Amino acid sequence: MKTMQKSGFFPDGSKLKILCVPANEGGCAYYRVLSPYAKLQELYPDKVEVRFNKNPLGAKGDGKWEEDWEFEDMKWADVIVINNISNYGGPYTARVLVKGKEFGKKVQFDTDDLLTDLYDGHRLQKVYEEHNLYEITKFIYNQSDIVSVTQKKFAERISDVCGGVLCVIKNAIDYNLECWNFPKIQTPRKNFTRFGWAGGIHHEEDVKEFGGVPHFVNQRVGDKNCRWDFIGHPPPPGPGEKEDWQHDVWKSYRKILLRGFKKSTNWGIHYALPCDKYGAFFANMDVALAPLQMNNFNDSKSEIKVAECGRYAIPLVASNVGCYDETIIQGETGWLMEPGAPPGDWVKILTKIAKDKKWRDEMGKNLKAIADEYFDLNKVVHYRLDLYKTVFNIDD
Repeated sequence: MKTMQKSGFFPDGSKLKILCVPANEGGCAYYRVLSPYAKLQELYPDKVEVRFNKNPLGAKGDGKWEEDWEFEDMKWADVIVINNISNYGGPYTARVLVKGKEFGKKVQFDTDDLLTDLYDGHRLQKVYEEHNLYEITKFIYNQSDIVSVTQKKFAERISDVCGGVLCVIKNAIDYNLECWNFPKIQTPRKNFTRFGWAGGIHHEEDVKEFGGVPHFVNQRVGDKNCRWDFIGHPPPPGPGEKEDWQHDVWKSYRKILLRGFKKSTNWGIHYALPCDKYGAFFANMDVALAPLQMNNFNDSKSEIKVAECGRYAIPLVASNVGCYDETIIQGETGWLMEPGAPPGDWVKILTKIAKDKKWRDEMGKNLKAIADEYFDLNKVVHYRLDLYKTVFNIDD
């Protein structure tokens, strides 16, 4: 006989009210807050109610505050989920935490970047130093009731400064979205391989691991037998606007990634797509690439690339940094390169993969099985609900 599941989250039948405070509308906010909490409400409408508010304090953006602000959403919530350091700044983010505690709320800080250990050369390093953001972030770690991060090594690196519950909630993707269900675009012929790299504006040091590699693979397999696509370029400036530093970053990427390309035209650079459209890129890819330098920041990153390329049965060739070794099994789901490996090592393995379609397809199939089991948001979003049951001492 089936046991009827009780409605509501709390013993009195009321719902758990969650206020999400996304830092912005970028990828981190999308994968950590916007997408999972919308999904949580979709799948558990009888147990949770979710609101999103980037500015629950009423900041006007000019250093001033709205007069007679009522803090309605903060007073309404049981849990306030802060995602990363807000675009309104570190002090603003800390104030959301302090105000939430004043109202007697549980406050959770959720992040997928080790912001207290930016490596030399990271674009945000100077900003964090000048605005005391390292200390502010540590304060938030210490004062939050819950700190949630994306992987175990990240948690270990901040455990000594966290004052509340510290937990790992892995990134996942809503595979119900249309962009993750497009038919795979077939290659023009059997011996043709499409390599793809997708990244943002903070990979200047990482792409140096890969400099010249596409050119040398071209030489070995023939530039008519492969293609290179690089995804994430910022949109062009609008009327009357000029290119900014983000465009300069991509000019640097292009010089490094296309080193040696002269007459070869088997490449493309593509503008970034919104997160809910982004999956379309992977329908036109055969091998995904993730070169990374070894440092504490990168070593604390999530394996979101596994979720992305696994959905489309694409093997991943990545630097053995972070937690890729949990899912990338050498020669079975992809290939892990030693950090700092010479370009020749990358060339060798990519050439081998390009020339063996059967092996490539088998690795992609195996990675898809892992992605579908462990990185489908529809299957794993319940871990957030389980977390709150523990925090609020709720028995099923």
